[in-house]
Amino acid sequence: MGKTREEKQVMLEELKQTLSEAQLVVAIDYKGLSVAEITNLRRRLLEKGSSCTVAKNTIMGIAIKDDSTWQPMQELLQGPNAFLFLKDDLGAAIKAYQEFQKVTKKTEFKGGVMEGRLLNEADVKAIADLPSKEELLAQVAGAINNVATKLAVGLNAVPTKVAVGINEVPGSLGRAIAAIAAKEEGDAA
Repeated sequence: MGKTREEKQVMLEELKQTLSEAQLVVAIDYKGLSVAEITNLRRRLLEKGSSCTVAKNTIMGIAIKDDSTWQPMQELLQGPNAFLFLKDDLGAAIKAYQEFQKVTKKTEFKGGVMEGRLLNEADVKAIADLPSKEELLAQVAGAINNVATKLAVGLNAVPTKVAVGINEVPGSLGRAIAAIAAKEEGDAA
């Protein structure tokens, strides 16, 4: 028995809400996956702050129809699809799917959509290879710390160099007076 109109409307609203929260959506052919395997995939993605939904292509088509961000997904809406909605840590979620794919060897990557662009498998793998949010924050913190250290070392060097310069003034002044005196003696003779 099919879903009622009300159930389809609820599913459509849930899809629209999930799309509004996602940064990247990946479509996969899930043909051949058992209920336990799709549950395993959902669990893996949930741990990474993402989700997996099996939806009819017609309902997904309606959900993306008026949203230019997701319209390129229209090209992926053929055959059985499961949609991976990736939210925060894109790299970790993509890696979770890739590990699942290696283990089951049953899913097929169809494509992804991000910021209104259709992505192929190489594009999505490149996103997975980017450093995580935590790694980027650590790199920025390290760079800021490095700049602060160099600034402190530089500021410490200024008083030392000023002191050396001040110590040189009396000696230089004495040599200048001696030179002038020697020149005046030479001119007088």
